[in-house]
Amino acid sequence: MKLLFRKALLLVLLCMGCLYFGCSVSNANGKSDLPKKEGFVSQNGFLSVKGTSLVNEKGEKIVLRGVSFGWHNWWPRFYNENTVTWLKEDWKCNIVRAAIGVEPNGGYITNPQASLDCLYKVVDAAIKNDIYVIIDWHSHSIKLEEAKDFFNLVAEKYKNYPHIIYEIFNEPDKNTWSEVKAYSEAVIETIRSVDKKNIILVGTPRWSQEVDVAAEDPITGYNNLMYVLHFYAATHKKYLRDKANLALQKGLPIFVSECAGMEASGNGPINYEESQNWLQWMDNNSISWIAWSISDKDETCSMIKDNSSPVSGWKISDLKEWGQLVREELRK
Repeated sequence: MKLLFRKALLLVLLCMGCLYFGCSVSNANGKSDLPKKEGFVSQNGFLSVKGTSLVNEKGEKIVLRGVSFGWHNWWPRFYNENTVTWLKEDWKCNIVRAAIGVEPNGGYITNPQASLDCLYKVVDAAIKNDIYVIIDWHSHSIKLEEAKDFFNLVAEKYKNYPHIIYEIFNEPDKNTWSEVKAYSEAVIETIRSVDKKNIILVGTPRWSQEVDVAAEDPITGYNNLMYVLHFYAATHKKYLRDKANLALQKGLPIFVSECAGMEASGNGPINYEESQNWLQWMDNNSISWIAWSISDKDETCSMIKDNSSPVSGWKISDLKEWGQLVREELRK
């Protein structure tokens, strides 16, 4: 009897230890009887577009919320696994955005390999952390052949991963919608020849604000496209939400791949009232959003205090006001 009691007690203690330390408890077939913990992408799989909504592989509406890295050519120190992991675990991001600078010195045009190295670090870290990631061609002008080469390369590398979202034109500046549309169709064709289903984000004119213009003449012949809207709340107020509402009414799916609370320059005070108006509008319309940016520039929209701050494990004192606000919102 004592032997049976001791064996039973040992078994109970073993099971308690396994539960405490995260071990699995297996049945006679060697399979775990404990529920499997899955990450965000594992739970939702390949995304698609249904009407104006983003949906998961079960057809359920989904909203993505996260942050964008700053231009890779100026803040490459944040393009690493530790930063991505911290943003997922502490900030509760379910998506990050890798902003691959194109035209400036050190960008993709002048240094493609360094650009790809930064990109791959972030994308691979996002996949490892089981969150979504935007591959952002962070350009303000049309560079068609370079864009096609870039997206052909990254699509070949990541086509089988449901984590991937392609953003093919960050902020068209001086181009008309007809020009942006023709460019986008060519790049989309390049991606779809390799990757048949991952979401593609299409930029719109005037720094990705004219979604209403795109809604009058949307791209046809391809699925899983969404159109990009950017806002800076102290500059872009109700008039831009009205334009976005018109686009939604016409059936245009919108994704806010960059936003912040201050002026469009990235500087000036945060407009709390308009920031809240935008958050409420996005919530009401189930719009996914990405806040700008993980960088340490001396400006309001850069979330990290300065270059003495670490690349992860940030204390509140390492974050500027905007960084603290975004973190708080993401953790709700």
